[in-house]
Amino acid sequence: MIIGAKIFMIAGLFFFTTAAIGFLRFPDFYTRMHATAKGDTLGTLFFVIGLALYTLHHGFHWFSIVNSIKLISIAVFWFLASPTATHALLRSALESDLVPWTKDKKVIVAWPPKRRK
Repeated sequence: MIIGAKIFMIAGLFFFTTAAIGFLRFPDFYTRMHATAKGDTLGTLFFVIGLALYTLHHGFHWFSIVNSIKLISIAVFWFLASPTATHALLRSALESDLVPWTKDKKVIVAWPPKRRK
């Protein structure tokens, strides 16, 4: 069971690392938020699942089962809350007229949308 926990933790660290690299390498706020949101969500999910498996390696005792259930519930909450928070941040950036980056500096999103009469 320890090998499975190590695999999940290493996968979580891989996603955290790629999220950090994406944050440093991408050119604008939107792409940086995309990289960090995906990497952070998957990294947390995998790492906490690995921790839940690690707490069960001494056997299925009441204390270790309860701790594993708590850790899995944290992972599920993070998996639901992180994309929602990222969407709210990106929506507020778009409403604040933060223009996405393009190579030729052309505006690709017309904001605010024009209303039909």
